[in-house]
Amino acid sequence: MSQMIGVGLIGYGLGGRAFHAPYVEASPEMTLRGIVSRDPAKVHADLPHARVVADVTALLADAEIDLVVVSSPDELHAEHALAALEADKHVLIDKPFATSVADARRLVEASERSERLLTVFHNRRWDADFRTLRALLADGRLGEVATMESRFDRWRPEPASTWKEARPGGSWIDLGPHLVDQALVLFGRPLAISADIATLRQGAQGPDYFQATLRYADKRVTLHSSKLVAAHDLRFAVHGTGGSWIKHGIDPQEAATVAGRRPEGDGWGHDPLDGMLTPGDVGTAPIRIPNLNGDYRLFWSALAAAIRGEAPNPVSPHEAIAVMEVLDAGARSAATRFEVVL
Repeated sequence: MSQMIGVGLIGYGLGGRAFHAPYVEASPEMTLRGIVSRDPAKVHADLPHARVVADVTALLADAEIDLVVVSSPDELHAEHALAALEADKHVLIDKPFATSVADARRLVEASERSERLLTVFHNRRWDADFRTLRALLADGRLGEVATMESRFDRWRPEPASTWKEARPGGSWIDLGPHLVDQALVLFGRPLAISADIATLRQGAQGPDYFQATLRYADKRVTLHSSKLVAAHDLRFAVHGTGGSWIKHGIDPQEAATVAGRRPEGDGWGHDPLDGMLTPGDVGTAPIRIPNLNGDYRLFWSALAAAIRGEAPNPVSPHEAIAVMEVLDAGARSAATRFEVVL
């Protein structure tokens, strides 16, 4: 491997444009050597000097590419990742890791055979609000958590005619991986899941609503998303024996890169909407808790270090499988209207 990590990107939709290419371009340890896209003009509008290739085969033939980022439609994730691993490339897959637990396990087995690094882009571990919540839990200010509500709501009353809106799992497969992964990072594997997944908008092609309850021995975690929420700014409501923390607003990094901002500087990822901590002591006034900055650059620098063998994989394949198992159990719970034990 050359001193710089050569990166090939498959796909230039929202994931490629907002979450991958800008961070590779900003990384001092990586260089973007090729993008697979059927629309070179779209790529060159953002990256005038980028090399655009027509297909995955051409990208994988490039010996200067060490890492392949799979940001193609969901149903192609396993196919493209397997091809990249067989071509002796390290692989980063956009969420969802795969469309089935079986495919997820096939990917991990292929990674182990090839001895190439395999990871998934669970970038929401590096959101401002989630980093702040982890710090609050670590310093014990919330005590023992009893309940947590985690929401990704939207106000999109008119369904869009895109493949993402038509995917079989809908929002559960699109946004669910983020919320499930965050819950597993905080509390580990739940005992069981009860989920309701539905299509509520007239004319929508796939599910646009879910509410899932993760059952733990000593707590309940609710994961929620709907595209029919005009007042959609509630992000977290966490209640423990030491108090409650309520957070509104979404991490700003996606909006910033979509607007064309480069991820750089000490102020990157600053979320101005601080959460409020209400201590459990009677009569104590709520306290504003300043947010830690969100910073997806931390994922990319950790990934570079892992590829060089200097640090662990920032999101291990076995963590990716754990998320897929919860997603699968949630889908089965919604289909049967019963709790599914994990």
